[in-house]
Amino acid sequence: MKRLTLSVVFALLVNGLFSQQLISLQEVISFGLENNYALQVTRNQQEISANNHSPGNAGFLPSLDLRSQYSGNRNSTDRTDFDGQTSSLRNIHNTVANVNMSLGWTIFDGFRVQASYERLETLKDMGELNTRMAVENLVSNLAAEYFNLIQQKRLLKNLQFAVELSRERVRIDEERFLLGSGSKLQLLQAEVFLNADSSRMGRQEEVVRASRIRLHELMASDDLSRGLEPADSVIQLRDILIYETLLASARENNTSMIMAQRFKDLSVQDQRIVASRNYPYVNFSTGYGYSHNTFQTGAFSDQQTFGMNYAVTIGVNIFDGFNQRRRMSNAAIEVENSRLRIEDTENALKADLLRTYNVYLNNLRLVEMETHNLSVAYETLEIAMERYRLGALSGLELREVQKSLLEAEERLVSIQYQTKLAEISLLRISGRILEYL
Repeated sequence: MKRLTLSVVFALLVNGLFSQQLISLQEVISFGLENNYALQVTRNQQEISANNHSPGNAGFLPSLDLRSQYSGNRNSTDRTDFDGQTSSLRNIHNTVANVNMSLGWTIFDGFRVQASYERLETLKDMGELNTRMAVENLVSNLAAEYFNLIQQKRLLKNLQFAVELSRERVRIDEERFLLGSGSKLQLLQAEVFLNADSSRMGRQEEVVRASRIRLHELMASDDLSRGLEPADSVIQLRDILIYETLLASARENNTSMIMAQRFKDLSVQDQRIVASRNYPYVNFSTGYGYSHNTFQTGAFSDQQTFGMNYAVTIGVNIFDGFNQRRRMSNAAIEVENSRLRIEDTENALKADLLRTYNVYLNNLRLVEMETHNLSVAYETLEIAMERYRLGALSGLELREVQKSLLEAEERLVSIQYQTKLAEISLLRISGRILEYL
């Protein structure tokens, strides 16, 4: 019966393992970058910015319009001359047909067109930067959740080990009780501890499932319930990161810093657009038209008119109630504000990088210490189990040893995950997060 039960359990475990999909971090990130819905929206917005970057949208090109119109009226007239003679006209139908083609072109507008085109180019670059920032955030979130799933699975494995230890203790106490060398109280206490460990393991299984669903959500998977297992079983840490290298990379590659510089470029271009109103403007227009009129009264029955027209307009604003001066002053203030935002962004960037790096170094030290503590805890457990089998150790003392081992494993897994999160943050701040690809 025991063999049959073990065979069934083993078959279920094997089927469960083979039903799970092993996936690496690179595969998770690639799948997420391709399917994440929020990222697709950001990419569409980038495409809109690219479409708007055109000479015609900036005003470089002329405009050409073709218009046609057909209209008419139907009237009745009663007329009395000065000599007393009267006349009446009924249902007089007159029509007008027009066709016009017009061309308009701004030849010079104080360099406003050139500044507008550069502004559209900057907006296009900002669209690309928005997509880049969205990609970096998504990669960070995917990597964090991937390693969180590894963390939660290791914690589950740790609890499974605790359950096995508690089950072994129940077996030992049960044998002692049957042989008369142990008490019923000690056996019941062992069963209580086993149930408590089993309950914690059940709750941890739910945490693992929630993490797996969150990873599916970030990847925009079509089936959130599909089995998904990380190909890595432990959280591997990179070689230690150097602060000076991270800072230099952040100043050059951090997306927020580049965005702040682009905002300053927009302010300068807006200032140039405002300044263009100080210059004269030259507009040119021309057109060709055809008109056909029909009359049911008068000297002639129809009339056709066709020909072209043209105009060159030169103007300059002389005085507008000091509004231009106000606009120029405000534009200069905006340029100064954008410069201050760059300095503020750089200052916040350095502070964030330094805080995260200090956490990162401290976590590395804790990882080394907790690794040593775990090895000591395992050695202590081996000794404690042997003494417990010999009856030289009480149940409460063994429980404390088990608890110490469980906590040591949890601390190590937790600090490894926190170190990995700090590593991810440092790579994101320094603009190197895509190295995970």
